[in-house]
Amino acid sequence: MHDEYPLSLRDICITDPFWKREMDLVRGQVIPYQWKALNDRVPDAAPSWWMHNMRAAARAVRARKAGSYFPPQAQIGFRNGPPEGSAPSPDAFYGFVFQDSDGYKWIEAAAYQLMTCHDEELMRRAREAVDAVCAAQEEDGYLDTYYTLTGREKAFSNLKDHHELYCFGHLTEAAVAWHQATGRTDLLDAARRFGDCIARRFGPGKQRGCPGHELAEMALFRLYEETGEKCWLDLACFFLDVRGTEPSTFALEENAHRREQNLPELPVSAERYVYHQAHMPVRDLTEAAGHAVRQMYLCCGMADAARLTGDKAMEEACRRLWRSAVGEKMYVTGGVGATHEGEAFSRPYDLPSDTAYSETCAAVGLAFFARRMLRLERDSRYADAMERALYNTVLAGMALDGKSFFYVNPLQVDPEACRSDARLRHVKEQRQKWFGCACCPPNLARLVSSLPAYIAGQDGNTLYIHLYVGSLISAELNGSPLRLRLDADLARDGNVMLTVESGSAGGRLAFRVPEWAGEPAVLSPFPFTMEKGYLVFDGIWHAGDTVRIDFPMPVRIISASPRVRETAGQVCFARGPLVYCAEERDNGGDLHLLRVDPGLSGKAEVLYRSVNGLEVPCIQFPGSRITQRPGMPLYAPWKPAVSTRVSVVLVPYFVWGNRGQGEMRVWLYAAPEAGGV
Repeated sequence: MHDEYPLSLRDICITDPFWKREMDLVRGQVIPYQWKALNDRVPDAAPSWWMHNMRAAARAVRARKAGSYFPPQAQIGFRNGPPEGSAPSPDAFYGFVFQDSDGYKWIEAAAYQLMTCHDEELMRRAREAVDAVCAAQEEDGYLDTYYTLTGREKAFSNLKDHHELYCFGHLTEAAVAWHQATGRTDLLDAARRFGDCIARRFGPGKQRGCPGHELAEMALFRLYEETGEKCWLDLACFFLDVRGTEPSTFALEENAHRREQNLPELPVSAERYVYHQAHMPVRDLTEAAGHAVRQMYLCCGMADAARLTGDKAMEEACRRLWRSAVGEKMYVTGGVGATHEGEAFSRPYDLPSDTAYSETCAAVGLAFFARRMLRLERDSRYADAMERALYNTVLAGMALDGKSFFYVNPLQVDPEACRSDARLRHVKEQRQKWFGCACCPPNLARLVSSLPAYIAGQDGNTLYIHLYVGSLISAELNGSPLRLRLDADLARDGNVMLTVESGSAGGRLAFRVPEWAGEPAVLSPFPFTMEKGYLVFDGIWHAGDTVRIDFPMPVRIISASPRVRETAGQVCFARGPLVYCAEERDNGGDLHLLRVDPGLSGKAEVLYRSVNGLEVPCIQFPGSRITQRPGMPLYAPWKPAVSTRVSVVLVPYFVWGNRGQGEMRVWLYAAPEAGGV
């Protein structure tokens, strides 16, 4: 089986009006804003402490090299700053134990942008960040500011909770991107030295262990592909093979800590570690469970392992986990992870709207997993989920001006309830400037910045178009170069055209048929077949040849499976890849009183309106609003509801919350008996 590989970011130049705006926003606003946040220069925002910790660690490293005594600071890694009223110590660690990862994700995002644009100021800032990281590395290669500042003797003693391997993973992802963008090896060398430090401790015949928060696995596979050094593939496979096996490495760690505290030991069993996806061997996993981001990252590592080693049992486990996550536990917006308890997957079909967690990072992870599954198997269902997550939950995680962010992405919001109900304490009705745990903003930035890698890929002599994002594409078919232009703008319509601008080559061009599209209209003299959801055209291509495909993009009214109790009797609206929601700004409050008649789908109108300066396709639909009976007590004899006709206005989900506080609902109550309201 061929390995489908994404085209280089340099081979795809995005021209799509919708996504070019998002790319430009991330480069021009989000990345500079996040640089200020990493340096604690955003007023009224939670401090990041990232640059503070890097500089403090660098001072500690220099002092130790010079033979000076640098006393370990108090272990305050779970406190976001000094005690109230106290000035920060320049030599103390602040923030969470995984704080290093925020800056690594920022460097990765910056590197992707530098692959596609020339930006001297961004290069200067990125080099400053890279230099700060390299300066914080210890002589033996260890690189984690928490333990450098609080005491190396405890390093690698708490893999379950203290995220050293997770931070190593993000360092490595950033290092590979930085090397590809600039040709510089400084950060790549730092990642390899830290990797060597880890490999001296863990591996066959050495200490057993695996990451508490998965990421190192997928990063190590990427480092292997970048360097060709098999030791990284072996280390990644070791971490996967150890995970969930007996005796549980996490239980052994916990018992060591309990002995230090004179506490009774716990059974050395993996069964307790569903949250960490360490309750059974990875090849035996059947259900997406535990912390949603960790589960997605584990799936990415497993998919990479299956592709690079030919491990069929691992590949089948990936398919089972995909069916569980996407087929039973994914929100209509492409979000995953239903419950705030453990930021985790819930039971199948448990998808509440108002208490939804649906972390931005989890949707990013789903896109990562989908892209890797496409490399294993060219099947449109993976690209469908990838597209759903990208256009909805991922983009909803960022304000239209790029200066505030959602960590949690609910499908229903009542601001008063969010402020007063402890059960909704995790839901914010407005995006936040920054977070003490700021994993989501830079994660979103690195995904959007690397979007070209998600658009197309090549498998042998077949070029696959996975996402319809207008682009200029350079590719080779059977060794001959082609320059292609993909015209598309799914925010407006489903008309897609691929034009050969230069070159001549024989081969196949494959176009995904999106799940939201009806029967496509194909205009091309080339013969085609359907293969796993792709229209595949085979021919000899010359300059001027075109393939035009018109995908119908009607307004769709969607219902969930009856097994989803929370949406019984409700429907939501979608058009193309965009899912829609109702906001109080357009429809007034008490959105739960709105009723829509799915039988009137033909009366839906698409209107273009400005939301904070961005013109977006909105939907206007005939509906009704139940009139509240004046003076009605809490309970009263039933009477037929009285309603008034209204026009329900819906906006794309990703733009909600950009016009001030107010209610929001994705799922609206259906009124099938209304006939012609």
